[in-house]
Amino acid sequence: MSLIRFDNVSFRYEEMKEDAISGVSLSIERGECIALLGENGSGKTTLTKHINGLVKPYEGTVCVDGMPTTKRTIAELAHTVGYVFQNPDHMIFADTVEEEVAFGPQNLGMDKETVTRRVDEILAFTRLDRYKETHPMSLSGGEKQRLAVASVIVSDPSILILDEPTTGLDYKSVIDMVDLIHRLRERGHTIILVTHDMSLVVQVAERVVLMKGGTILADGEVHEIFAQEDVLAQTYLEQPYAMKLSTLLGRGPCLTPEEFYSSYAGEEP
Repeated sequence: MSLIRFDNVSFRYEEMKEDAISGVSLSIERGECIALLGENGSGKTTLTKHINGLVKPYEGTVCVDGMPTTKRTIAELAHTVGYVFQNPDHMIFADTVEEEVAFGPQNLGMDKETVTRRVDEILAFTRLDRYKETHPMSLSGGEKQRLAVASVIVSDPSILILDEPTTGLDYKSVIDMVDLIHRLRERGHTIILVTHDMSLVVQVAERVVLMKGGTILADGEVHEIFAQEDVLAQTYLEQPYAMKLSTLLGRGPCLTPEEFYSSYAGEEP
């Protein structure tokens, strides 16, 4: 049984004349890391809102962990689905990093000992333990983003939705985020990336779901989708530079610089 399943799902906001998503069918397996791509207004955010129950389909069915979301409250789904917003400043409100991370499990009714243990574990996991007593607004952009992730995963949701997790981050912070996503996968989280960062996609995702006009335009492995330049062009996306160059030189398609370098390994200069 798929962890997340959309069966012919359509949804329209009250103020809209057209569906935000229309006839969407999609299955996501436990442990997958998928990238949800598409231009603004393509339906990506609406699709993810169906997973955490913020909106319910007017047609079709969305099931999370085997149960239709229409039969579960947002609070119930919060135990299973964690959502990290694009701007961490919209999530941060506490006076210390420790208090920020503790808020979620406290509100889920966990006892004090369990909360303390989980907070310490997650701060170490996200490499924020040295900032335990620091005010969150004193952190760098990358540290705030990791704090936002920490405040969600401390409650141990099996599904994690990351909305543009590298937007506005410097090079070092992007590297840290890539490393964190890899380690989240090792912990067993199912990860859904909503992003325009093609470099991030090729480093962490195994599958791409490409949306356009509220429908799924393409769905497949990263190599497969990114090799279809004409399909990407329909959503104003471009192939990663390594793929463009490797294809031009007849060495591809290579998704990453590392793959491109490996294609020359052992050859005489």
